[in-house]
Amino acid sequence: MTNRARAEWNPLREVLIHRPGIEMFFGLMEPYSFLYERAFSIDEAVYEHTLLEHALTEAGITVHRLKRFAVEVNQLHPELADRVRRHADRLVQYTGPKEMVARSRAALRRNLREFDAETLFNILLLRPSVRLERHPGERVILPKVELDCPLANLYFMRDQQALSARGFILGRMSKPQRRNEPFLTGTLLRSSGATIAGEVRAPGTFEGGDFMPLGRFALLGTGDRTNASGVRQILAMDLGVDEVGVVHQPSHPAIPDDAPDPMIDMHLDTYLNVAGDGIAVGSDVLLRAARVDVYRRMGGGRLVRTPKTRSLSEYLAEKKFEVLPLSSLEQMSYASNFLCVKDRRIIAVEVEQELDGVLAGLALAARRNPYRYGALLALAQRERRQLREGGGFFPHTAALRDRGIDVVPLSLRAITGGYGGAHCMTCVLRRSAT
Repeated sequence: MTNRARAEWNPLREVLIHRPGIEMFFGLMEPYSFLYERAFSIDEAVYEHTLLEHALTEAGITVHRLKRFAVEVNQLHPELADRVRRHADRLVQYTGPKEMVARSRAALRRNLREFDAETLFNILLLRPSVRLERHPGERVILPKVELDCPLANLYFMRDQQALSARGFILGRMSKPQRRNEPFLTGTLLRSSGATIAGEVRAPGTFEGGDFMPLGRFALLGTGDRTNASGVRQILAMDLGVDEVGVVHQPSHPAIPDDAPDPMIDMHLDTYLNVAGDGIAVGSDVLLRAARVDVYRRMGGGRLVRTPKTRSLSEYLAEKKFEVLPLSSLEQMSYASNFLCVKDRRIIAVEVEQELDGVLAGLALAARRNPYRYGALLALAQRERRQLREGGGFFPHTAALRDRGIDVVPLSLRAITGGYGGAHCMTCVLRRSAT
């Protein structure tokens, strides 16, 4: 498989998605710790995910589901299952009386050879261990199954990797709750024969929502999820571009003390995206606040930082991109987290359906910490009134219509509770050059 994406607006041909399952249930047991934004209905979320898959298929895109893809790859490459079995043997732990643990451990090692690809996938997904308790009577052994941080965020398939013009950049997640996801996705992509540009290793972190290929240059976000070591490692890779703009995570000007809130602009794609060649969509205030260090390829082939630092707004203007501005409320309601399927055609979140949930969460934050979030709440409430009285909410705006941007709007108000939209939920496998 040749995997390349030269620009976000090139025609999308193949994607990899993960239909959420039981692991989402465990995420909802403690949404904050599992990095979700809020609670939501699993039934509604799964239904919305099917709508996204249908929209992708209707757009002529080949859609692979992660679990099914894993089974197919295993059939072609049996060595994949052998590697996963070795990992599962280390992952699954037994505790209890010594002789019972020894028996169970030996049984697991025998049984691993019988497990099919789906069972092995579920071991990686749920990360189970077993505590054994002996009770009086014949064969009365009570097993207590414990799960070591199930991969509740796996359906956000953008983040474990990113696709460049030279193949995949395999990531390393910033948060320990998600640290085990790239083993699953990276092992599968390697075994499928995917083109790999490089892999970020400790102490570096990198998440795919921070990378955008934009033709002759690329943008790489850094901040809460992608650190300086990750940036250095990626700049040393062959990405197929001669210039990279490293974008520093901005703080919203309505939040005091110049401290970014990562749940407002977690990744680059939470406040900037591209709807077509030369057309960007983003939060006006965050684009002006974000600082960009530009790295250009010099003699010897290395990307070298240029002296001038500029705002992201200025940098996009230098690159002849028109920016269609978003209000802060629209940006926090996943407006920029759309998926460009070809030049001037996007699959976008129905932003107006997100507003109540976003404002409720912001109001709760303002009650807990009025100094930090009071001004932002007031701004968002004011913007809601203005947008309702004016031109309406993204993506139903005159700015998009006037530029010939075709929109497929999707209702995703449940599944966005995990904090992400259509862009976050799709791993791009291939874009054609034109």
